[in-house]
Amino acid sequence: MLNYVIDPAILKPLLPAGTELDFFHDRTYVSVVGFQFLDTRVRGVAIPFHRHFEEVNLRFYVRRRGPEGWRRGVVFIRELVPRLAIALVARTFYNEPYAAVPMWHHWDAAFPNDQLRTAAYGWKWRGIWHEIAIGVRGAPQPMVPGSEAEFIAEHYWGYTAQRDGSTLEYQVDHPRWQVWPAEQARLTGDLAGCYGENLARFLTGPPASAFLAEGSAVTVFGGVRI
Repeated sequence: MLNYVIDPAILKPLLPAGTELDFFHDRTYVSVVGFQFLDTRVRGVAIPFHRHFEEVNLRFYVRRRGPEGWRRGVVFIRELVPRLAIALVARTFYNEPYAAVPMWHHWDAAFPNDQLRTAAYGWKWRGIWHEIAIGVRGAPQPMVPGSEAEFIAEHYWGYTAQRDGSTLEYQVDHPRWQVWPAEQARLTGDLAGCYGENLARFLTGPPASAFLAEGSAVTVFGGVRI
């Protein structure tokens, strides 16, 4: 997870109806996130050849007032996967901004704890290879309450603008993750071509923070219109 501070004016036109930007210490963030879907199931059913695959997404952080208080969530600007069927279903039925592209991933899983380990995801966009990569060392640690890492990782709702102007709200559930702070992090490629000039100019420098999360089983609940 590579996290970049961005001008909130860039994100306001992208807000789904009923949400507002979520700030951390008066700053707004976008994150480039790479991860793997493993043993994926839809309503408990595994789809052949679509259980294990990569995703890289660009997202930002929002909140909405619910009956229990603030619901803190994410909005996806672009979601990249290597399976065309997944992208088509997500775009058609949920209006999620998915695209199917060639992808790869790498993870140094067996290194001793005192050596640098790397994780990386690559994707090909309009003929150009892009990469997100991170280097970490040691064992994962619990997130510090009130930290930037906690702000980035602890958003348990998703919001997607629909074609009729409404918003789809859905809940995400997973255990609280442990994280490795990054010793190295990079994002390379034609970022303007992939994400547009307005966003790319905030992604070209070093990230404000970067970390690797251990991951876990994740449940995504059905959405409701708001």
